Amino acid sequence: MKRTEALLLPLLALFTAPAFAEVPRLNVKAVCEARAADARKVRSPPDQSMTECVRDEEAAKQQLAALWPSTPAAIRKLCESDSRALGMRSYIDLLTCIQIADDLKLQPKREPKRREGKDSNAS
Repeated sequence: MKRTEALLLPLLALFTAPAFAEVPRLNVKAVCEARAADARKVRSPPDQSMTECVRDEEAAKQQLAALWPSTPAAIRKLCESDSRALGMRSYIDLLTCIQIADDLKLQPKREPKRREGKDSNAS
């Protein structure tokens, strides 16, 4: 019995992980404060108030929560690592990354165009 459990538990984890995957927890206020600080560094006015920024991030978090469990783990990891590498870790950025990945999956694959040689036109 223990041998069966030892074999089934890793498989169970593989198949149930996406269902239990949680949206990353981000400090929305810190994200918005960082955006405002970046705007000050380049001497440009912030494009939105702190209240608007927090509201937009919370709305993105809700949308992300609906998509996150059904998004393949590879896409989630890619989006998280890209946002970390770029220093733009926010719910809006994660949501945008996942939406772009979904859009790319839905696009029909294009076959490469064939170049016709000179001989093909000489009929």
